[in-house]
Amino acid sequence: MKVFEIQKEFGIDNLTLTERPDPKPGPGQILLKLRAVSLNYRDLMVVTGRYVPRIPLPRIPVSDGAGEVVACGEGVSRVKVGDRVAGAFMQSWIKGEYTSQRFQSALGGTAIDGLLAEYAVLDENGVVPIPSHLSYEEAATLPCAAVTAWNALITAGGLKAGDTVLVQGTGGVSIFALQFAKASGARVIATSSSDEKLQRVLKLGASDGINYRTTPDWDKRVRELTGGVGVDHVVEVGGAGTLNKSLEAVRAGGTVSMIGVLTGRSAEINTGAILAKAVRLQGIYVGSREMFEAMNRAIELHKLRPVIDRVFLFEEAREALRYMESGAHFGKIVIRV
Repeated sequence: MKVFEIQKEFGIDNLTLTERPDPKPGPGQILLKLRAVSLNYRDLMVVTGRYVPRIPLPRIPVSDGAGEVVACGEGVSRVKVGDRVAGAFMQSWIKGEYTSQRFQSALGGTAIDGLLAEYAVLDENGVVPIPSHLSYEEAATLPCAAVTAWNALITAGGLKAGDTVLVQGTGGVSIFALQFAKASGARVIATSSSDEKLQRVLKLGASDGINYRTTPDWDKRVRELTGGVGVDHVVEVGGAGTLNKSLEAVRAGGTVSMIGVLTGRSAEINTGAILAKAVRLQGIYVGSREMFEAMNRAIELHKLRPVIDRVFLFEEAREALRYMESGAHFGKIVIRV
């Protein structure tokens, strides 16, 4: 089968298209014929060596993919040949709390090969049936970005109708957060550096858009838009460079869900604001298979469709990663296998 590998050195240019023997499922495993995979910022960090530089090589990157079950090992009962499924981001996180052991089971990371390949063998417990109205390309966007947004707002966030949510930027997590918030009856305020992208989020249902380049004090604008109160939830994807403004933008007793580190990993943080405003600051690292399944039921009910920016061919994987690196995308980037 054809696969893309990080072989001896990190870097997009060093991502190599090569051949591996066709895998066969063992007891309790399924053979998945990949139809599409999608990219997350984590995948770019893995390929460029910025995620965990000590990842053993060679490594097949990319955590998210969807396809068809084409073979089942002995004892498999959760799925059958012909089923359309997506891989769970963390293969061993079925339900319950997040643990460091479950982190090790994340696809395409420190310990397990990812899905940038024609076939993959996965544990039967590590796949989820995909909503019937979605294409493989759409379903491939769900395992990381969508589950992360769902966990942040619904599972851990306790989002209620009438709440106000602030989403940063227009990447995959933020757009899914917008869609889930709107489906829940919440108001959404979005930030971006592009007026064109802000027009698109308004069409998706955001009530307000703020260009953070022309309005650098966007946290003050958020408070103005909420009558001086602040938002109930912040989907924080920026990290060190935006967290202090998020703490100003959230209401007293509100929640900031730390999801990304696009603007850096460390900075001087106003811990006094966390204390004085009784802010709940929570780290969100994707979610369990149980969350994935609950999210899919909501997606099916509301007939939600992921927002896909571009679809690349399998042989164009390096170009897809460069496009992600450019930051020009709106929603998800998909590679058709």
